[in-house]
Amino acid sequence: MVADAEIARIGPGLVVLLGVGADDRPEDGERLAAKILDLRVFDDDRGRLDRTVRDVGGSILVVPQFTLYGDVRRGRRPDFTAAAAAETGRRLFEGFCGVLRGADAHVAQGRFGADMRVDIAGDGPVTIVVSTDGWAEGDLGR
Repeated sequence: MVADAEIARIGPGLVVLLGVGADDRPEDGERLAAKILDLRVFDDDRGRLDRTVRDVGGSILVVPQFTLYGDVRRGRRPDFTAAAAAETGRRLFEGFCGVLRGADAHVAQGRFGADMRVDIAGDGPVTIVVSTDGWAEGDLGR
């Protein structure tokens, strides 16, 4: 919700809270999108996590979330200097969503820079943090 108006909704699928760091590059978003599309986090017929969001016909809601970069190690107020500048964050957020759409994923997205209310109803025990920090070039697809 943005200003009491619903701007995005999905059914079964994934919610991606996307934080963009000051050192992130477009290729990081491309690699992250590919990884998310191929994550086997949905149950198969045996109850094993062995199906991707595409396998189950799910959607992906991408929510821009610079506050993921809030550093609270010092003091009581989060420090957001590790987050990307607004225009860089916007560009990389849009690029990430574009990569997902280019792979024929059904994508809904939040509004960058807006004060949003996000309601998430989790169905299952899976919550995963995925970060490109420290990924070597050959790590994608593993």
